Amino acid sequence: MNSRRDFLSASIAAVLAGSVADLSHSAEPEHGAHEFPKSWTGKETVSMVLFPGFTTLDLFGPHHMFILMMGAKVQLVAPTLDPIVSESGVKITPTMTFADSPEKPTILFVPGGSGGVLKAAKDDTLLDYLADRGSKAEWVTSVCTGSVILGAAGLLDGYKATSHWLVRDALTAFGATPVNQRIVIDRNRITGAGVTAGLDMSLQIVGRLRGDDYAKSTQLFSEYDPQPPYDAGSPEKAPAATVRLLTDMHRGYSEKVKKLSKRAIKQ
Repeated sequence: MNSRRDFLSASIAAVLAGSVADLSHSAEPEHGAHEFPKSWTGKETVSMVLFPGFTTLDLFGPHHMFILMMGAKVQLVAPTLDPIVSESGVKITPTMTFADSPEKPTILFVPGGSGGVLKAAKDDTLLDYLADRGSKAEWVTSVCTGSVILGAAGLLDGYKATSHWLVRDALTAFGATPVNQRIVIDRNRITGAGVTAGLDMSLQIVGRLRGDDYAKSTQLFSEYDPQPPYDAGSPEKAPAATVRLLTDMHRGYSEKVKKLSKRAIKQ
């Protein structure tokens, strides 16, 4: 992964310098990142939490955007370094334990999931870690049902937030104010709606930390230019029959998420 990260870092630096044409003719960028202004390289620390049953795209969409911040140290954190299996069966090896992760991360990030979230929101080891680091982090972030875990850790009490539309209203149980938006920013809390919203959420963070030009270059290098074949990405746009189908299919899950509020919110 390091070689790919080095290539991406050098590549985006070249994009920022207006060297897109050079990159299109060579597998290796003509310029190294060390040749560009020091202001383009930061020292952010990013702690991305892993738990069994997380949604793969929830994690790796934002992960892609974060690793393009030159100089940032992006870590996949978990209680141990034992591999974690996502809900789709992808096995991921953490890069750092909770104990060794930064005390005051620039970004604390939590992905979502389905059944995995129900268990994670009752995992005292995870919740204690989030409560501790979340009280010190510069940005506390999540995508999809990751906000349910933040809520269970007491990190959304008194904040506006969003989540996957199927469970968004359940955030009230954790003291949050649910907002029907793709990205919700309330002070240092940034929450994204379902799955793909993580790309938008993380790109916004890149813009806040490195500036609009850097974020636009990140978007261009990633060729993040959504053109879906259907306009059904939200309940407001999807056919009513489709919304009813998914709502009925996941009614049991939504109810289980609401029951999580019966656990004491960690302060």
